[in-house]
Order: sequence, then structure tokens, then C-alpha cells
Amino acid sequence: MTDTRVYPHSARTAARSAAHPARRRTGLVLAGGALFALVLTGCSGADEPTASGSATATSGASADPSESAAPSSSPTPTPEATGSPIAQTCGDLLTLQNVYDFNPNYGTAPDYSPSTDSLVETAATYNGLTCGWSNQSSGELIEVSVVAPNAVLMTTLKQKADADSQAVPTYGTPPAVDGFFTYAGGSGQAQVFTGTYWVTMSSPAFYNEPGAAEGLMSAVLGHLG
Repeated sequence: MTDTRVYPHSARTAARSAAHPARRRTGLVLAGGALFALVLTGCSGADEPTASGSATATSGASADPSESAAPSSSPTPTPEATGSPIAQTCGDLLTLQNVYDFNPNYGTAPDYSPSTDSLVETAATYNGLTCGWSNQSSGELIEVSVVAPNAVLMTTLKQKADADSQAVPTYGTPPAVDGFFTYAGGSGQAQVFTGTYWVTMSSPAFYNEPGAAEGLMSAVLGHLG
């Protein structure tokens, strides 16, 4: 016997309706998973700018040229032309016997002061020792000065003497002793440069002959040593 069953329409509809909720649940689960993954991806991407910004700031700080620039050094000042004080006295430079041997009429000059615009006046401005002896008859002076110049002053004085005077080899042997002489304003002017001192002598008694001052100059250099 053939069993022929006829199912009502409502039964087929109920079966399809039961299948639909299952598919919807599956779709919701899949959609929720995709949304969760998207959220995770977005959070991971948001961290990257922070790391990048930190690296940029560090790089910029290390490249600052002001931090590595070395301080500029100050220029070395030029030494001042000056002279050291002289330990000797006028009696040490020329004794009474030295002066008597030159001319018995010469003696000390108690009220002596350097003549204006003279070599002796220049010496006084550089801690120089200045001395004077006077002719007891005519009043003529023999002026003597000694300066212990530093290298700057020594060079300046020697260059001026070379320009204004004539070299005199009889005062000593160059380069240990460099001698110069000139006659100006009615007075003979002798200069000598040693490794330590600048010595000057000026007097009308020296006329225009460098040899006139040679004996006294030799005595002064001998006492200075």
C-alpha cells in the first residue's frame, strides 16, 4: 500500500522558520568577530604615532649644534713695554774716582733732575735709574741712565736708536753689546744695549765725538757686570 501523506502548508513554514534563526545566529557571531578584530586592529595602529614622535624628538635634541659647539678662545694680549726697577745706585754706576779720571772738575749734582725731552727722561718713565754729575765751573751736566727693559721695550728702543744714531763698535762687541752715538742740540748722546740693560749718557762734554764718552761708558758697563 502506498502511503501518501499530505503535509499542511503551515508545517513547511514552521520548518523553514526554525532554520532561519540558526542562520541569523551564525551571521551575528561572524559579524561580531569581525567587529572585535577591527577594534583590535585600530588600537594597535593608534600606538604607532606615539613611538614615532618619541624617536623624532630624540633625534632633534641630539642634532642641536649649540650643545656641541666649543667655546671661542680669547686672543692673547700683547705684552706691555716696560722696565724692571734697578737695584744699583748712582754711586754704583760711576764712582767718584771714575768721574775724576774723566775730568777732575766734575762732581756730584745734588739737585739733579732729568733734562726735558732727553734720553734720561725717557728712561725715567720705564723704572730707570737716572743720575747726574756737574762740572763745578761751567755747570755742564753728564747725565747717565740705566733701564732693565723687557723684550718688547728692548726691541722698540733699539730700533729707535738704530734709526736716530750711528752704530759705534768701540763701546763693546756686537751682538753682546750694541753701541750708538749721535750729537744733537749741543749734546753728545751715547747709547748701549746689552742683553739686560739699556744705558744712556748725554753731555755737552762729549762734543760730536763718540770716543769722548767711551771711558765713562766702559766704567758703567763694568759695574753693571
